[in-house]
Amino acid sequence: MIFKKEQSDPANAGLSAGEKFLQSIGEKYPWLPKGDLITLGGVVAIQELSGPKIPWRPGRDNLTEAEVPPINRLPDASQEDGNYVRKVFYKMNFSDREIVALIGAHALGRCHTYNSGFDGPWTFSPTVFTNDFFKLLIGDKWTIRKWKGPRQYEDSTKSLMMLPADMCLIEDAKFHKYVEEFANSEELFFKEFSKAFSKLLELGIGFPKSTPTLVFKTLEEQEA
Repeated sequence: MIFKKEQSDPANAGLSAGEKFLQSIGEKYPWLPKGDLITLGGVVAIQELSGPKIPWRPGRDNLTEAEVPPINRLPDASQEDGNYVRKVFYKMNFSDREIVALIGAHALGRCHTYNSGFDGPWTFSPTVFTNDFFKLLIGDKWTIRKWKGPRQYEDSTKSLMMLPADMCLIEDAKFHKYVEEFANSEELFFKEFSKAFSKLLELGIGFPKSTPTLVFKTLEEQEA
């Protein structure tokens, strides 16, 4: 999210707002690589929103714009196909269990039509990290929303949404069993998400063996 090429990727629409939020922190600590700043911001945000603590290591390098990979390689949320989702994540060496855990991050936030075309939050508490995404996915009745936007699903109250790619988690038997596991145990979901997200943040990074693994205290813990 440093260069315009990354920001122009449709799958990254809206993320520039987060990058701008971190800009003042980056200016205060200019020695901190952008990759470290952005990933650290994600780790801190999740734990401050009542989510699990994520082991994190520093040491990412700032790349040049010429080294930015091609766009349009990120998951397409409009694809309601478990094998498509696997194909994307298998390239990054994620298992089915890890894939489902990572998508559980949809417990946070919402979609905005001006960014992605989709509209609405996934859960009733979009600023709290929970396993509600999985509970709602298997516990509510989801139907195709009748509107002028792209294909998406709505719950029985017509106030929540699921993306087509979310729905494949319950339509695909191999994914479905993990949805059930995480819906039944928030503790298990947090544990598996923490490991999978830490792995995601370290893809392609060659950390020296001496690089420390850090786990941060929440603001509440720091004030105790």
